Amino acid sequence: MNPIYAQMGTTIFEAMSARSRETGAINLGQGFPDGRGCEPVLEAAAKALLERSNQYPPMPGLTELRRAVADHYARHQGLNLTPEEVIVTSGATEALAVSFLALIEPGDEVICLQPLYDAYAPLIERAGGVPLYARLEPPHWDVNREALEALVTPRTRFLLICNPINPAASMVGAATLARIAEFCVAHDLIAICDEVWEHVTYDGARHLPLIGFPGMRDRTVKIGSAGKIFALTGWKVGWMCAAPELARVLAKAHQFLTFSTPPNLQWAVAEGLETQDAWVQETRHRFQRSRDRLAAGLQAAGYVTLPSEATYFLTIDLDASGIAMGDREFSEKLIEAGVASIPVSVFYAENPVTNVVRLCFAKEDAVIDAAIAKMTAFRGTLG
Repeated sequence: MNPIYAQMGTTIFEAMSARSRETGAINLGQGFPDGRGCEPVLEAAAKALLERSNQYPPMPGLTELRRAVADHYARHQGLNLTPEEVIVTSGATEALAVSFLALIEPGDEVICLQPLYDAYAPLIERAGGVPLYARLEPPHWDVNREALEALVTPRTRFLLICNPINPAASMVGAATLARIAEFCVAHDLIAICDEVWEHVTYDGARHLPLIGFPGMRDRTVKIGSAGKIFALTGWKVGWMCAAPELARVLAKAHQFLTFSTPPNLQWAVAEGLETQDAWVQETRHRFQRSRDRLAAGLQAAGYVTLPSEATYFLTIDLDASGIAMGDREFSEKLIEAGVASIPVSVFYAENPVTNVVRLCFAKEDAVIDAAIAKMTAFRGTLG
């Protein structure tokens, strides 16, 4: 029995969602949106299921989807990818697993920014790697190059970065990305970039991919997700983009994990990437309105929220709100009051920030309003 998994608990997302189901609490914990997602993409998937092939698609992904991903990034981010540099995966988490299994050799060190998605460290360790942690702190969650430099050893081979940052709901700006690129080049590091939130940005902010910065074109794995772009988190359709030498190695690892992803979903995502830019833009505005609705309600109730520049999430600063308890205790008491949240400390492997709680705002107005009412009543019990 592998000790990495034998000693591991259920993910915080599954645990809090299960508690929500058991108690009837409003689930603002796990990050999935209300609603059906992009209807034209759903219709395309249903049509392809009935009218096109349901046998094995090509292992790297359907040509139509690989071309659509490359064209999408040329249009939105100015990248010059070819379809051959795109490998389709069964979700972004598979893309992460593939990247680690394909590239990490035993003992290789991977610099990670924490707070971090909870799959990162177990996958790195299972691949034989050693995660190293650079700590980000609220309210700005800045990435400090000096902190990165302090972690580098002769065994350091990779930098793993999630941008926009989940769960911090922040974005890494152009100047910091330029410094990160210089850092990677100086230390000959490969950057593995989890960019699944690239289209879920607010207030006019534009995502900048690290692969587009000087020196990074041949040393970056860029990971994306149709589930986030089209609000279809259960589809698990993702991709990796990398220069040919890296892409060939990634494909060889992918072929022995899921091998392929349902072809009807691939055709539908390809059609969505080609035709649904307006839907993506309008959905971004709708999520922004939901963010503002939740923030206004919480602030009226006496909570202090941190800036939310991207993702589906808004965070509460307990210290600034005058709430004298840690994030885990707060989340436990809040679910008893009828709302599920996520304590951000669970996203730290060491030296956690313990005063920030995450809420998902990608919900219908009625759900947000009901959660605000419950959290307002709960705030009144805290003095």
